[in-house]
Amino acid sequence: VQLQASGGGLVQAGGSLRLSCAASGRAFSIYNMGWFRQAPGKEREFVAAISRNSGVRYAESVKGRFAISRDNAKNTVSLQMNSLNPEDTAVYYCAAGEDRLWYPKEEYYVDWGQGTLVTVSS
Repeated sequence: VQLQASGGGLVQAGGSLRLSCAASGRAFSIYNMGWFRQAPGKEREFVAAISRNSGVRYAESVKGRFAISRDNAKNTVSLQMNSLNPEDTAVYYCAAGEDRLWYPKEEYYVDWGQGTLVTVSS
């Protein structure tokens, strides 16, 4: 499946952004979908995931602030990010996988979008 992430940008601390990831190719509904991020100088890390059955999981650092959702009719997965802080600054990637397991490891995902940059200013 091909993935295209969008919605990144510059926001002040305390603000909100909504990332979207559009999928094309095979039937979207069969995929588990994840969001990962990579901050400057750091390794890529898990942010949130939503399973093919719409189960959701979050990294502790974003729990209560971020919300992942999917729309199978539109082949999209979204990440609503609220109460952003400078530590959320990173390139955000969406990913798709069919593994039985779906969080929090990158290895469960095989298809990746190109990333969208989120910058949070203090």
